[in-house]
Amino acid sequence: MSAPLRPRPAAPHGPAGSWDRADTGARATSRPLTVGVVGAGRVGAVLGAALAAAGHHVTAVAGESGASRARLALLLPDVPRRPATSVARAATDLLVIAVPDDALADVVADLARRGALHPGQVVAHTSGAHGLGVLAPAAALGVRPLALHPAMTFTGTPDDLARLDGISYGVTAPADLRPLAARLVTDLGGVPEWVAEADRPLYHAALAHGANHLVTLVNEATDRLRDAGVARPEKVLAPLLRAALENALRLGDDALTGPVSRGDAGTVERHLARLTATAPESVPAYLALARRTADRAIAAGRLRPVDAQSLLGVLAGTDREVAA
Repeated sequence: MSAPLRPRPAAPHGPAGSWDRADTGARATSRPLTVGVVGAGRVGAVLGAALAAAGHHVTAVAGESGASRARLALLLPDVPRRPATSVARAATDLLVIAVPDDALADVVADLARRGALHPGQVVAHTSGAHGLGVLAPAAALGVRPLALHPAMTFTGTPDDLARLDGISYGVTAPADLRPLAARLVTDLGGVPEWVAEADRPLYHAALAHGANHLVTLVNEATDRLRDAGVARPEKVLAPLLRAALENALRLGDDALTGPVSRGDAGTVERHLARLTATAPESVPAYLALARRTADRAIAAGRLRPVDAQSLLGVLAGTDREVAA
């Protein structure tokens, strides 16, 4: 059973706070923010709960699906659910838009067209792929734009709140909004990582490549172990994959082990032969990752080019005569 939500201790100078509208907008005060959240998916519901636990006033949330209603009942039971335009108007300080990447531009444009946004209001989206450009219709109305992406995977349950401590947030913000952005991230228990507007797609590609594709890779390995007759593949993989991940994060390419890093062309050829017979859908991914692993092993000095020739031939499909 998940632990109940508890308010996060305030920062030394108060919570993330609002700004003094009489000055440039950069100076944070200790006043809690009045916040609205559009999008009660896994990210929006959890961040709304985290902001509330940090002492901010989450005044309303928009979320229509049955899953969204269930998340709100669990994470923000006392916050009213309203249409997106009503939420935007009620969020006098900060509006968080947490909708899918491809829907973000339409949501922002619709809120701007309906007059739901107002000058001085901070509008933050949680998309990793987008920067400030997608908020242009809002910025044209005097809204202050902010891209605030938590580098974490979410389940949409209270368990996510504990995972927020210490994570990074990919932040893109105008210079005068950086102090407030930093205080918001601090209130959420995180650390800001400042990402330039032009680098947002690369930043997000790196995270998706590492996290999303990791899930696919682990499940592919699990399936192939089942094909090999292993009854509990997760038990076999867990200690191996944890060690591999920890070593990779600590040592980089020096953590490489296995047949590709040794140039064992025969072993790799046998892998491919059996995969082709058993799970041909796995062969393209295996080949792509093995080729990239070989490139990195050679570049890192882990595999000598002379020792890689037969292996590279196998991976290119030009040397498939090794005995199976």
